[in-house]
Amino acid sequence: MRFQLLGVQAAKVRRVMINGRGVPSAMHKMALLGPARVGALGLELDEQADLSVHGGLEKAVYAYPSEHYAHWRQARLDAGLGGIDDALAPGALGENLTLQGLLEADVWVGDVLQFDNCALRVTQPREPCFKFNASMGFNQASKQMAQMGYCGFYLAVDQPGAVQSGEWGTLVAGPRRASIPERFQAKLFKHMR
Repeated sequence: MRFQLLGVQAAKVRRVMINGRGVPSAMHKMALLGPARVGALGLELDEQADLSVHGGLEKAVYAYPSEHYAHWRQARLDAGLGGIDDALAPGALGENLTLQGLLEADVWVGDVLQFDNCALRVTQPREPCFKFNASMGFNQASKQMAQMGYCGFYLAVDQPGAVQSGEWGTLVAGPRRASIPERFQAKLFKHMR
């Protein structure tokens, strides 16, 4: 299966105000121009604020389908946030890679996203947190992500190299034991018990 990389984004950790307190975050990713180096721990210019939930070898890179952006634009309008960054540029959901043509339902743990100069292995779905609510501007964003299954997925770096916005990739099937939607639902069920 072929897909396109629409955006490559990274951010340094900075303090943001959430519910009246300063919280470290690298959620607001900015576009990287030209080839972006990818090492074992992710994009060269990217940081994670809380390594207990983001980053590391198994969550080095976060990918998100561009097809879900229309939902989030409408959800923000429904929450009365019209006129505030209506466009939601790639990276607005905290992702490093914005993909087109590859949804969660197409992806299984162990699949590989093969690019010309880099190979990234799917490891698990993203779980929404309070920072996602703050980033989107309304308190129901995490709940909507859980309900819709619009979680995206984390990637480990099997072959370091570089990626670039606009390039095409190929999904190489892994063992196909657990899909991203199955894993996402299992994680949500575990947290609800």
